[in-house]
Amino acid sequence: MSAAQSTTVLRDSQFARDLPEMAISWRAAEAPEPRLLALNEPLAAELGLDATWLRSPAGLRLLVGAEVPDGVTPVAQAYSGHQFGGYTPRLGDGRALLLGELEGSDGRRRDLHLKGSGRTPFARGGDGLAAVGPMLREYVVSEAMHALGIPTTRALAVVATGAEVWRETALPGAVLARVASSHLRVGSFQYAAAKGDLDLVRRLADHAIARHYPAAADAEQPYLALFDAVVAAQAELVARWMLVGFIHGVMNTDNMTISGETIDYGPCAFMDAYDPATVYSSIDHAGRYAYANQPIVAQWNLARFAETLLPLISEDQERAVNVAVESLGRFTAVYDAAWAAGMRAKLGLGADVADTVVTSTAQDLLTQMAQSRVDYTSFFRHLGTAARGDAEGARGLFVDLAGFDAWLARWRDLGPDADVMDRVNPVYVPRNHLVEETLAAATAGDLDPLGRLLDAVAAPFDERADLDRYAAPAPDDFGPYQTFCGT
Repeated sequence: MSAAQSTTVLRDSQFARDLPEMAISWRAAEAPEPRLLALNEPLAAELGLDATWLRSPAGLRLLVGAEVPDGVTPVAQAYSGHQFGGYTPRLGDGRALLLGELEGSDGRRRDLHLKGSGRTPFARGGDGLAAVGPMLREYVVSEAMHALGIPTTRALAVVATGAEVWRETALPGAVLARVASSHLRVGSFQYAAAKGDLDLVRRLADHAIARHYPAAADAEQPYLALFDAVVAAQAELVARWMLVGFIHGVMNTDNMTISGETIDYGPCAFMDAYDPATVYSSIDHAGRYAYANQPIVAQWNLARFAETLLPLISEDQERAVNVAVESLGRFTAVYDAAWAAGMRAKLGLGADVADTVVTSTAQDLLTQMAQSRVDYTSFFRHLGTAARGDAEGARGLFVDLAGFDAWLARWRDLGPDADVMDRVNPVYVPRNHLVEETLAAATAGDLDPLGRLLDAVAAPFDERADLDRYAAPAPDDFGPYQTFCGT
């Protein structure tokens, strides 16, 4: 594939064409010495991009935004957002650019987007840059989420820029190239609504329907159908997070997508010891985005989305509110059903076991896990071994052994299927101590640990003897653990 053929698959953004009021044309900052750190070759192939070309100087110029095809105009997107509950009317892509769109081999249209590409008019005093560590974190965690079957933005590449980024000290700079079904957010609708321009809100909603939920266009109330679809997508997404012990860390409304994909892997982490109050973000002092609060926060964010759509749902304000409240109320039912179905599989329970029994069995187990601070990920693999007759690995994790033995007996009476459990309970997630070890090595120029970690999390359910350390919980001397936003 020639250079021209490689770049012409990138098209101008439909978002910018449909909603010019929400897009500012901009160019990436200079990357003096771009050097590829990580390239997602399977994703590149899926997107119709030649991996060999992406590794070339011309390919690297695309991946840092220095050169785009003729007719393609990169833009910084405008959006608002509630950040830790406080509303900010003008956020936007302060250090990011939407380069354009790609159409994959599956016919799906996706955004190609950069992070760390320099200051834009939305930068609000920041330098617009990113360091190697946080960009590789997003690469690792987003690819792990994809391998776990959780809807997510995905990393295409991380390119070192050759420039320094100053945080507490000088760090090597990098740009992340990622793809997403779109970068429409609840905050996008908040921005449009704050303009007081109903036509803009309507065009944004029509754009979202065409992009993500085309069936809503034929509904009796298309904008209510859009809201219903986003509520369902987000309820199912957060249920999947909870089932694997993922903590997003910064569930602001500008980080909740309309598509139902996970976005923004800043202060995120997978839970080690099970504790519903777990917080890893250094700035979440009140625990607003703690593990157990994620479903509650998602519903709160969706209420903010509903507020932007009320004038489109009905000209009668009271009726619009009542309809939206009813629709939002379905979040809990969708979430509960998705969580229960996922926990049924994690426990290996068949369809003959009543939903109420599944839920009570799971809740009793989680209570005991919290009391004993049991490692969340490894426990469920030990439980699969217990389903095959050897329960010692699981039993050894609990302080109240009699209590766990009683639970174990009740669970075994339900006839768990170990093979089902092994298909949904991962052996490998990006464990926090390994992520930190990997990022520190990469920042110092050693990419070998990155390759090994990516190899493990790319096949999370397939146990391999040579990867024992990637399945082990954090050592006792690791922690307390904090993550940071990366800016």
